[in-house]
Amino acid sequence: MIDGDRALTIQRRAMRDFVALLGSSAPGSDLLERDGVTAARVPGCPERSIVNSVTFAEAGALLAMHDELAAFYDEAGVNAWTVWVPDFDRETVAGLEERGHAFDGEPCAMTLELSDWEGPEVGDLDWNAEASPDLLGPLNDLAYGIDPAVGIGRALVSPSAEHLRLYAARVGGEPACVLGTIDHGGEDLGFYFVATHPERRGRGLATRLMAAAITDARERGLATASLQASAMGRPVYERLGFDPHFKLEMHELRRQNGGGE
Repeated sequence: MIDGDRALTIQRRAMRDFVALLGSSAPGSDLLERDGVTAARVPGCPERSIVNSVTFAEAGALLAMHDELAAFYDEAGVNAWTVWVPDFDRETVAGLEERGHAFDGEPCAMTLELSDWEGPEVGDLDWNAEASPDLLGPLNDLAYGIDPAVGIGRALVSPSAEHLRLYAARVGGEPACVLGTIDHGGEDLGFYFVATHPERRGRGLATRLMAAAITDARERGLATASLQASAMGRPVYERLGFDPHFKLEMHELRRQNGGGE
């Protein structure tokens, strides 16, 4: 099992790469990077704080840049942005609360050691690793009940990052499950945007599609896999062998004149 310190190192690298991906996946999107702080700005999704995300290495650097970060989002008309904070980092949480941020969720940071992993059989799953971006975003919006007019699909128009792969599974020839992966540093496989069509749940599609991706990653020589699990997804990932470590709290700042999620 991966210990806590190693899990934190894996998650920090993964979140940095994830935020960098968000800042380069749609026209008008960009990044602010300095002193271990990485912030993605996606004006095409001004109400979706999950894609207007900030990750950091040191609390002091983050809080010292807070006014600059707020201006970075305000000047582009972004109404909501969030900072990902390990749940044990109460110094950062307190500093963000003093600056108007509010708790907005706590996905679970999870990891998997690949060396001895024995996953489920993929079986007759109709899958490939050549999904298109215009499938990834819309199916995520549908799976999580988000109106496409304000959904994350607009943030994933042209995702392009080194070692990015987009997987899809079909049922009856129709898209039923999607996910994205990033190879982090040639060592860790990060999972993102795992989603199953609401009418296709209960068939093990996500489990088997993730198993296919993990098998691919192990063949490439990667040692671990990581993800940030929603409450709905966590049981799926635990059945695959992922271990929980800590929560990654989301602390959102939303302009009062902005819209609601």
